Amino acid sequence: MKKFLINIVLILIIFVIYFLQSNFFNWFTIAGVMPNLFVIFILFVGLFANKMMGTIYGMVLGLFLDVLFREKIGVSFIALGLVGFIATIFDKNFSKDSRMTIMLMVAGLTFLYETIVYFANGIINSINIEILSFARILIIEIIFNLFITIIIYPLIQKFGYYMENELKGNKILTRYF
Repeated sequence: MKKFLINIVLILIIFVIYFLQSNFFNWFTIAGVMPNLFVIFILFVGLFANKMMGTIYGMVLGLFLDVLFREKIGVSFIALGLVGFIATIFDKNFSKDSRMTIMLMVAGLTFLYETIVYFANGIINSINIEILSFARILIIEIIFNLFITIIIYPLIQKFGYYMENELKGNKILTRYF
């Protein structure tokens, strides 16, 4: 039952993030650049949930974003699925307690997601790729995502450890009962 409730809460968080992304951050931009809260969310799910949940949530959310915002379906699907998969790898290899580690993960995955989406859309739509303007937008978005991560990190950590305990459980078997 708790696993079901956690999934309901995660879906509600997706709708809140969608509302923030489409309404609030349209007015609150830095040099016309909005943060990408979806990358932060998928990183969070991949770090604290079970093994495949980050990848599944990334692919479903990517498909949702492709249907709503893209002409071609599949770019965000693949990019957010990859972000979720890499987040599960980060869960095994890095500490979730360090803010600096989380910030480096957010910066790296934002770079990865935006690079995949930009170049894939450039190739699919036969658009000229302008590296300097893309780099400027990417740097601003990374800084914006880092700033938001610093603000919401205590909430992410508190809910994340609760979610991790419920979903992963304590699977350590002792030798003596």
